[in-house]
Amino acid sequence: MVRERRLTPPEGYHLAGSMRLLGLGRFDPSARFAGGVFWFAAHTPAGPASLGLARDGGELLATAYGDGATWMLDHAAALAGLDDDVTAFPALAATHPVVAELARVHRGIRFPATGLVFPRLTRAILEQKVTGKEAFRAWSGLVRRHGTPAPGPCPDLWLPPTADVVAGLAYWALHPFGVEQRRAQTILRAATLAASLSRCTDSASLTRRLLDIPGIGPWTAAETVRTVFGDPDAVSVGDFHIPNTVAWGLAGEARGDDARMLTLLAPFAGHRGRVCVLLESAGIAAPRFGPRMPIRSFARF
Repeated sequence: MVRERRLTPPEGYHLAGSMRLLGLGRFDPSARFAGGVFWFAAHTPAGPASLGLARDGGELLATAYGDGATWMLDHAAALAGLDDDVTAFPALAATHPVVAELARVHRGIRFPATGLVFPRLTRAILEQKVTGKEAFRAWSGLVRRHGTPAPGPCPDLWLPPTADVVAGLAYWALHPFGVEQRRAQTILRAATLAASLSRCTDSASLTRRLLDIPGIGPWTAAETVRTVFGDPDAVSVGDFHIPNTVAWGLAGEARGDDARMLTLLAPFAGHRGRVCVLLESAGIAAPRFGPRMPIRSFARF
Protein backbone atom coordinates (compact mmCIF):
# COMPACT_ATOMS: atom_id res chain seq x y z
CA MET A 1 0.00 0.00 0.00
CA VAL A 2 1.40 3.39 -1.05
CA ARG A 3 -0.10 6.74 -0.11
CA GLU A 4 0.96 10.35 -0.74
CA ARG A 5 0.12 13.69 0.81
CA ARG A 6 1.41 17.19 0.21
CA LEU A 7 2.08 19.49 3.15
CA THR A 8 2.82 23.21 3.33
CA PRO A 9 5.66 23.96 5.76
CA PRO A 10 6.13 27.40 7.33
CA GLU A 11 8.53 29.88 5.79
CA GLY A 12 12.12 28.94 6.54
CA TYR A 13 11.24 25.41 7.63
CA HIS A 14 14.35 23.25 8.02
CA LEU A 15 13.63 19.59 7.29
CA ALA A 16 17.01 18.18 8.32
CA GLY A 17 17.22 20.24 11.51
CA SER A 18 13.73 19.20 12.55
CA MET A 19 14.02 15.51 11.68
CA ARG A 20 17.35 15.23 13.49
CA LEU A 21 15.27 15.09 16.67
CA LEU A 22 13.72 11.79 15.57
CA GLY A 23 16.85 9.75 14.92
CA LEU A 24 19.88 8.59 16.86
CA GLY A 25 22.65 9.75 14.56
CA ARG A 26 23.00 9.66 10.79
CA PHE A 27 22.75 5.87 10.55
CA ASP A 28 19.78 5.19 12.81
CA PRO A 29 18.24 2.05 11.26
CA SER A 30 14.66 3.31 11.72
CA ALA A 31 14.92 7.09 11.20
CA ARG A 32 17.42 8.59 8.77
CA PHE A 33 18.06 10.43 5.52
CA ALA A 34 18.63 8.52 2.28
CA GLY A 35 18.85 10.19 -1.13
CA GLY A 36 17.59 13.51 0.19
CA VAL A 37 14.50 11.92 1.75
CA PHE A 38 13.96 11.52 5.48
CA TRP A 39 12.60 8.07 6.31
CA PHE A 40 10.84 7.07 9.50
CA ALA A 41 9.69 3.51 10.21
CA ALA A 42 7.42 2.36 13.01
CA HIS A 43 4.69 -0.02 14.08
CA THR A 44 1.63 2.22 14.05
CA PRO A 45 -1.75 1.34 15.64
CA ALA A 46 -2.84 0.37 12.10
CA GLY A 47 0.21 -1.78 11.31
CA PRO A 48 3.83 -1.47 10.18
CA ALA A 49 4.67 1.50 7.98
CA SER A 50 7.37 3.80 6.72
CA LEU A 51 7.09 7.49 5.95
CA GLY A 52 9.27 9.45 3.55
CA LEU A 53 9.47 13.25 3.78
CA ALA A 54 11.08 15.27 0.99
CA ARG A 55 11.11 18.90 -0.12
CA ASP A 56 9.31 19.51 -3.41
CA GLY A 57 9.55 23.19 -4.19
CA GLY A 58 7.69 25.05 -1.48
CA GLU A 59 5.88 21.91 -0.36
CA LEU A 60 6.74 18.85 1.65
CA LEU A 61 5.89 15.57 -0.04
CA ALA A 62 4.95 12.79 2.38
CA THR A 63 4.93 9.24 1.01
CA ALA A 64 3.92 6.28 3.15
CA TYR A 65 4.10 2.52 2.68
CA GLY A 66 2.74 -0.50 4.49
CA ASP A 67 -0.44 -1.42 6.33
CA GLY A 68 -0.09 1.68 8.51
CA ALA A 69 0.41 4.04 5.56
CA THR A 70 -2.87 5.88 6.08
CA TRP A 71 -2.10 6.36 9.78
CA MET A 72 1.34 7.72 8.88
CA LEU A 73 -0.11 10.24 6.44
CA ASP A 74 -2.78 11.30 8.91
CA HIS A 75 0.06 12.08 11.33
CA ALA A 76 2.54 13.34 8.74
CA ALA A 77 2.19 17.02 9.67
CA ALA A 78 2.86 16.27 13.34
CA LEU A 79 5.74 13.95 12.47
CA ALA A 80 7.29 16.67 10.32
CA GLY A 81 6.95 19.17 13.16
CA LEU A 82 4.41 21.29 11.32
CA ASP A 83 2.01 21.21 14.28
CA ASP A 84 4.66 22.71 16.56
CA ASP A 85 3.28 26.03 17.84
CA VAL A 86 6.07 28.60 18.05
CA THR A 87 3.91 31.74 18.13
CA ALA A 88 4.79 32.60 21.74
CA PHE A 89 8.49 31.89 21.44
CA PRO A 90 9.83 35.02 19.67
CA ALA A 91 8.59 37.30 22.47
CA LEU A 92 10.23 35.08 25.09
CA ALA A 93 13.42 34.79 23.05
CA ALA A 94 13.66 38.58 22.71
CA THR A 95 14.38 38.85 26.45
CA HIS A 96 17.87 37.35 26.02
CA PRO A 97 20.29 38.32 23.21
CA VAL A 98 21.68 34.80 22.72
CA VAL A 99 18.25 33.16 22.60
CA ALA A 100 16.95 35.91 20.32
CA GLU A 101 19.75 35.16 17.86
CA LEU A 102 19.14 31.42 18.10
CA ALA A 103 15.43 31.95 17.43
CA ARG A 104 16.28 34.01 14.35
CA VAL A 105 18.99 31.79 12.85
CA HIS A 106 17.30 28.48 13.64
CA ARG A 107 13.69 29.53 13.20
CA GLY A 108 13.13 26.65 10.77
CA ILE A 109 13.57 23.92 13.40
CA ARG A 110 10.27 22.43 14.49
CA PHE A 111 9.60 19.74 17.12
CA PRO A 112 8.22 16.54 15.59
CA ALA A 113 5.56 14.55 17.45
CA THR A 114 5.29 10.83 16.69
CA GLY A 115 2.49 9.84 19.05
CA LEU A 116 4.36 6.53 19.51
CA VAL A 117 5.62 5.91 23.04
CA PHE A 118 7.42 2.58 23.21
CA PRO A 119 10.12 2.99 20.54
CA ARG A 120 11.17 6.40 21.85
CA LEU A 121 11.07 5.24 25.46
CA THR A 122 13.23 2.24 24.61
CA ARG A 123 15.80 4.42 22.90
CA ALA A 124 15.81 6.86 25.81
CA ILE A 125 16.47 4.04 28.29
CA LEU A 126 19.34 2.82 26.12
CA GLU A 127 20.79 6.35 26.20
CA GLN A 128 20.84 6.51 30.00
CA LYS A 129 24.30 7.41 31.40
CA VAL A 130 26.31 6.12 28.43
CA THR A 131 28.20 7.67 25.53
CA GLY A 132 26.49 8.39 22.23
CA LYS A 133 28.41 5.56 20.57
CA GLU A 134 27.24 3.08 23.21
CA ALA A 135 23.64 4.22 22.83
CA PHE A 136 23.77 3.91 19.05
CA ARG A 137 25.34 0.46 19.23
CA ALA A 138 22.62 -0.72 21.61
CA TRP A 139 19.70 0.76 19.65
CA SER A 140 21.01 -0.35 16.28
CA GLY A 141 21.74 -3.86 17.55
CA LEU A 142 18.32 -4.24 19.16
CA VAL A 143 16.49 -3.01 16.05
CA ARG A 144 18.45 -5.13 13.59
CA ARG A 145 18.35 -8.29 15.71
CA HIS A 146 14.75 -8.18 16.90
CA GLY A 147 13.06 -5.77 14.47
CA THR A 148 11.99 -6.43 10.88
CA PRO A 149 12.67 -4.75 7.51
CA ALA A 150 10.40 -1.77 6.94
CA PRO A 151 7.96 -1.59 4.02
CA GLY A 152 8.81 0.75 1.18
CA PRO A 153 11.74 1.46 -1.13
CA CYS A 154 14.30 2.78 1.36
CA PRO A 155 17.17 0.29 1.58
CA ASP A 156 18.21 -0.98 5.00
CA LEU A 157 15.35 0.72 6.85
CA TRP A 158 14.11 -1.26 9.83
CA LEU A 159 11.03 -1.36 12.04
CA PRO A 160 11.94 -1.33 15.74
CA PRO A 161 10.77 -4.43 17.62
CA THR A 162 7.28 -4.30 19.05
CA ALA A 163 6.66 -4.19 22.78
CA ASP A 164 5.40 -7.79 22.65
CA VAL A 165 8.64 -8.97 21.09
CA VAL A 166 10.78 -7.11 23.61
CA ALA A 167 8.68 -8.27 26.56
CA GLY A 168 9.45 -11.85 25.54
CA LEU A 169 13.23 -11.38 25.75
CA ALA A 170 15.42 -12.32 28.68
CA TYR A 171 17.41 -9.40 30.10
CA TRP A 172 20.65 -11.05 29.07
CA ALA A 173 19.52 -11.04 25.43
CA LEU A 174 20.45 -7.34 25.40
CA HIS A 175 23.98 -7.93 26.70
CA PRO A 176 25.48 -8.44 23.21
CA PHE A 177 24.42 -4.86 22.42
CA GLY A 178 26.29 -3.47 25.44
CA VAL A 179 23.23 -3.18 27.69
CA GLU A 180 23.74 -4.14 31.32
CA GLN A 181 21.08 -5.77 33.52
CA ARG A 182 19.72 -2.53 34.99
CA ARG A 183 18.81 -0.88 31.67
CA ALA A 184 17.72 -4.20 30.16
CA GLN A 185 15.26 -4.86 32.95
CA THR A 186 13.93 -1.31 32.72
CA ILE A 187 13.22 -1.86 29.02
CA LEU A 188 11.46 -5.14 29.76
CA ARG A 189 9.29 -3.43 32.40
CA ALA A 190 8.44 -0.69 29.91
CA ALA A 191 7.50 -3.29 27.31
CA THR A 192 4.98 -4.94 29.64
CA LEU A 193 3.40 -1.52 30.32
CA ALA A 194 3.54 -0.25 26.73
CA ALA A 195 -0.19 -0.57 26.05
CA SER A 196 -1.18 1.50 29.09
CA LEU A 197 1.54 4.09 28.39
CA SER A 198 0.23 4.54 24.86
CA ARG A 199 -3.13 5.63 26.26
CA CYS A 200 -1.64 8.75 27.86
CA THR A 201 -2.89 11.78 25.99
CA ASP A 202 -0.43 14.49 26.98
CA SER A 203 3.06 15.12 28.33
CA ALA A 204 1.97 15.57 31.94
CA SER A 205 0.08 12.29 32.18
CA LEU A 206 2.78 10.32 30.37
CA THR A 207 5.49 11.85 32.57
CA ARG A 208 3.62 10.83 35.72
CA ARG A 209 3.22 7.27 34.47
CA LEU A 210 6.85 7.01 33.40
CA LEU A 211 8.17 8.25 36.74
CA ASP A 212 6.27 5.43 38.47
CA ILE A 213 8.36 2.84 36.60
CA PRO A 214 11.55 1.72 38.40
CA GLY A 215 14.62 2.74 36.38
CA ILE A 216 12.96 5.74 34.75
CA GLY A 217 13.67 9.23 36.04
CA PRO A 218 13.10 12.82 34.89
CA TRP A 219 15.75 12.63 32.15
CA THR A 220 14.23 9.60 30.44
CA ALA A 221 10.71 10.97 30.81
CA ALA A 222 11.66 14.33 29.25
CA GLU A 223 13.51 12.70 26.36
CA THR A 224 10.43 10.58 25.68
CA VAL A 225 7.67 13.19 25.88
CA ARG A 226 9.67 15.66 23.78
CA THR A 227 9.41 13.30 20.82
CA VAL A 228 6.08 11.60 21.50
CA PHE A 229 4.15 14.86 21.96
CA GLY A 230 6.62 17.37 20.50
CA ASP A 231 6.79 19.00 23.93
CA PRO A 232 8.92 22.18 23.62
CA ASP A 233 9.10 22.64 27.40
CA ALA A 234 10.56 19.23 28.26
CA VAL A 235 13.94 19.71 29.97
CA SER A 236 16.26 16.73 30.41
CA VAL A 237 17.10 17.16 34.07
CA GLY A 238 19.99 14.91 35.04
CA ASP A 239 21.85 15.17 31.73
CA PHE A 240 25.66 15.14 31.84
CA HIS A 241 26.14 17.96 29.31
CA ILE A 242 22.98 20.09 29.06
CA PRO A 243 23.33 22.02 32.36
CA ASN A 244 26.83 23.08 31.30
CA THR A 245 25.62 23.98 27.81
CA VAL A 246 22.83 26.16 29.19
CA ALA A 247 25.09 27.80 31.78
CA TRP A 248 27.72 28.55 29.16
CA GLY A 249 25.33 29.65 26.42
CA LEU A 250 23.09 31.86 28.55
CA ALA A 251 25.42 33.08 31.31
CA GLY A 252 28.99 32.46 30.12
CA GLU A 253 29.57 30.04 33.00
CA ALA A 254 31.70 27.00 32.18
CA ARG A 255 29.81 24.73 34.57
CA GLY A 256 26.26 24.53 35.84
CA ASP A 257 24.09 22.05 37.70
CA ASP A 258 20.41 21.23 37.20
CA ALA A 259 19.27 23.95 39.60
CA ARG A 260 21.27 26.61 37.77
CA MET A 261 20.03 25.35 34.42
CA LEU A 262 16.39 25.55 35.50
CA THR A 263 16.92 29.05 36.88
CA LEU A 264 18.39 30.26 33.60
CA LEU A 265 15.61 28.59 31.60
CA ALA A 266 12.77 29.89 33.80
CA PRO A 267 12.12 33.02 31.67
CA PHE A 268 11.37 30.73 28.72
CA ALA A 269 8.68 28.66 30.44
CA GLY A 270 6.70 26.75 27.86
CA HIS A 271 9.72 26.60 25.56
CA ARG A 272 12.58 25.63 27.89
CA GLY A 273 13.35 22.46 25.96
CA ARG A 274 13.34 24.44 22.74
CA VAL A 275 16.09 26.68 24.09
CA CYS A 276 18.17 23.61 24.94
CA VAL A 277 17.70 22.15 21.45
CA LEU A 278 18.57 25.44 19.76
CA LEU A 279 21.75 25.77 21.82
CA GLU A 280 22.77 22.30 20.67
CA SER A 281 21.77 22.99 17.07
CA ALA A 282 24.01 26.06 17.10
CA GLY A 283 26.94 23.96 18.29
CA ILE A 284 27.20 25.85 21.57
CA ALA A 285 28.99 23.73 24.17
CA ALA A 286 30.79 24.47 27.42
CA PRO A 287 34.58 23.96 27.58
CA ARG A 288 35.44 20.36 28.35
CA PHE A 289 37.79 19.28 31.11
CA GLY A 290 38.91 15.81 32.11
CA PRO A 291 38.90 12.42 30.34
CA ARG A 292 36.14 11.13 28.07
CA MET A 293 33.80 8.41 29.29
CA PRO A 294 35.03 4.92 28.29
CA ILE A 295 33.00 2.63 26.05
CA ARG A 296 32.17 -0.58 27.87
CA SER A 297 31.11 -4.07 26.80
CA PHE A 298 28.74 -6.45 28.57
CA ALA A 299 28.62 -9.02 25.77
CA ARG A 300 30.44 -11.68 27.84
CA PHE A 301 28.26 -11.39 30.92
